[in-house]
Amino acid sequence: MSKNLVIVESPAKAKTIGKYLGPDFTVLASYGHVRDLVPKEGAVDPDAGFRMNYEVIERNERQIQSIARALKGSDALILATDPDREGEAISWHLLEILRERGLLGERTVKRVVFHEITKKAIQEAVAHPRGLSLDLINAQQARRALDYLVGFNLSPLLWRKIKRGLSAGRVQSPALRMICEREDEIERFEAREYWTLDARARRGEQPFTARLTHLDGNKLDQFDLNSEPLATEARQRLLDAAQGSLRVVSVEKKQRKRNPAAPFTTSTLQQEASRKLGFTASRTMRVAQQLYEGIDLGSGAIGLITYMRTDSVTLAGEAIAEIRGLIEERYGADNLPASPRQYKTKSKNAQEAHEAVRPTSVRRLPEEVRQRLTSDQARLYELIWKRTVACQMVHATFDTVAADLAPGETAHRFRATGSTLRHAGFIAVYQEGRDEAAADEDEDRRLPELAEGMVVDLLDVSADQHFTEPPPRYTEASLVKTLEEYGIGRPSTYASIISTLQSREYVEMDGKRFLPTDIGRIVNAFLTQHFTRYVDYDFTAKLEDELDDIARGDKDWIPVLKGFWKDFRDQVEDKAVSVSRAEAVQSRELGTDPKSGRPVSVRMGRYGPIVQIGTKDDEEKPRFAGLLPGQKMDQVTLEEALALFKLPRELGETPEGEPVQVNVGRFGPYVKYGRKFASLGPDDDVWSIELPRALEIVAEKKALDAQKHIQSFPDQGIEVLNGRYGPYITDGTKNAKIPKDREPASLTLEECRELLAAAPERRGRRGGKSGGKTADTTKAAAAKRGNGNAAGTGQKKPTTRKVPAGKNTTRKTTADKTGAKKPAKAAARRTAAGNRPDAAGGN
Repeated sequence: MSKNLVIVESPAKAKTIGKYLGPDFTVLASYGHVRDLVPKEGAVDPDAGFRMNYEVIERNERQIQSIARALKGSDALILATDPDREGEAISWHLLEILRERGLLGERTVKRVVFHEITKKAIQEAVAHPRGLSLDLINAQQARRALDYLVGFNLSPLLWRKIKRGLSAGRVQSPALRMICEREDEIERFEAREYWTLDARARRGEQPFTARLTHLDGNKLDQFDLNSEPLATEARQRLLDAAQGSLRVVSVEKKQRKRNPAAPFTTSTLQQEASRKLGFTASRTMRVAQQLYEGIDLGSGAIGLITYMRTDSVTLAGEAIAEIRGLIEERYGADNLPASPRQYKTKSKNAQEAHEAVRPTSVRRLPEEVRQRLTSDQARLYELIWKRTVACQMVHATFDTVAADLAPGETAHRFRATGSTLRHAGFIAVYQEGRDEAAADEDEDRRLPELAEGMVVDLLDVSADQHFTEPPPRYTEASLVKTLEEYGIGRPSTYASIISTLQSREYVEMDGKRFLPTDIGRIVNAFLTQHFTRYVDYDFTAKLEDELDDIARGDKDWIPVLKGFWKDFRDQVEDKAVSVSRAEAVQSRELGTDPKSGRPVSVRMGRYGPIVQIGTKDDEEKPRFAGLLPGQKMDQVTLEEALALFKLPRELGETPEGEPVQVNVGRFGPYVKYGRKFASLGPDDDVWSIELPRALEIVAEKKALDAQKHIQSFPDQGIEVLNGRYGPYITDGTKNAKIPKDREPASLTLEECRELLAAAPERRGRRGGKSGGKTADTTKAAAAKRGNGNAAGTGQKKPTTRKVPAGKNTTRKTTADKTGAKKPAKAAARRTAAGNRPDAAGGN
């Protein structure tokens, strides 16, 4: 056995590091966290000094046993988990488990950290070990305790006041608030009309445009020309005054410099990967983890980038020297500044001991390593490489020109602007992605040579109508940027915050932008109204600062927890009593049902949003109907709501005499024939479909069922079917595989019984035993829970939602931007930022 046992977090990293350390070292992976709080009430006990009750994560017990076996033949234990508070905590938890099991003995324990997986960095780290940092460990424990206390106290309150299955998180909830408040802004927005006048001019053969800035000597504000008559009158005055030409009144020329952006932090990497590559935050972190842990370039795996969880923009001196050498060789001395560029983060809590995200060596050119990388790895590596090289290059230089032009001898003024790139500098390598609103329209717009007193031709003056637009919904990039600006969350938590909001179905995607769901808005409204402090941006940021203070050793973790817990506990207890469920659900009155005269309202039911006719106090029970996919609680009208009660629609009968009806269920619109179901096609409308088309769908479904059915023993409730993964036997409770040497159609009843008896119990979707229904009957039951009728059935939340076209669209006379939006699916995503559950911190 080797003398030293080294523990890292992932097997990929273990393989890369093992080759650098030689035969005296055995490298094993912990596979992320090895223990966590017990998932039940009392895991954190505030009355016992916030004692935390941990247990080994079941899936990692096997790995702990492997570590224990390897430790028996080793003289020293080297803990080499990641260089942040989560990594420090993983080392501490593993050490505690080994100590509790009496496996450490007199062995030496060392902690080493490195920010890149290269031979030099690894050997240097091992040569300079340190002890575990209690400050980092306590900061992670405090974060985990806070997340637990918030989740385990607020979530049950949401279950009682709104519906089961909801959750609230310490950082997740303020992020949801941002998305909901932006949606509120959009809905409140009222578009204002304004017009712009542009001169289409020409000098010689070169055309150019100029925008009207002054009318009668007065500078135009945005809304001075706010109607077509005003714009038309002004246009005619300008044409009359110009008589086909414009006079150059003044020309201003100057140079403008643009400096390169700083090297990547976790946040800016996620933002740029979203803008330039279309990556989600989770995808970015997953690919970055692979590049960090090591890629085989032909002579063994090597880490291609430095540690990707960082808020520092610092670069090591030797890295800067290598970058500057490459710039001079590859791009020329005129692209190298006289001295290295130094960047400093704006965040007061940035860990400057870390580096920015950079290539471990810029000498590994993207084009040279591309063939060894996957498409995602190659694209992300190139992005990081270019940003790193560009940050040490000279600025870009632009020649800018601004010319004022007048029609005749009037005080009216048009302004023409242009910009020409004189020296590309860093832009030759990389240019930071910018939002549409921030784009510089004048960049690389060339003007003809103009001089004061010169006369140019006026071809026409165009009048264009515009309407102000609402603020855009958040993208992943803009949400991460805003969270960072507010100081909410930390580098390792952004991806998991977004993933949690989606998996809880609090938000869905409208293209690449976040749209709050009905339940997301209800949860946000409840928390904002009753727990204002705990979704407050400043309060959340201040708490993050305190956690950073603990990590630096400036504060003790127990007083921080005490300061949070008392007021929070009191508020939870008060709201549990004082807030009624009806107030929390926040129903919306739509009007009166003309047939019954009873009130119609929309509210959140147990399985999703519903329309209700009547109240619980009426002699007659209320009637219920679920909203259709795409309908919103805050947008549905009385007419749309009443139409829901027309379902199911009776269409007639099949040739065999089975009744045929259409309805909408959890899985979308469907035809029911007898006791069976068939989904409507994408072009079928539940409101207008008639019997002939429904019978076509039924015939198609029967044909598919005939292909699926092999044989049956109806008296015993046993069937032999063709399934997705091949033939199988089912009795509705169990499914049994058929041996490869048996022909499914020739199986006897006794053989089917024997195979079913030996088959394991079917597991439900949540890991429990199945309720004894076949997949088809389970789906049918779900479909039955679709739109309600007079019997009062409700509807579960649909798994697929259609996002309606927004009512606040941009309108211009020059382009028609209206159009139906495609359905968007609120897909649950798990964060894949490495091999550890960083979602434990920050949700």
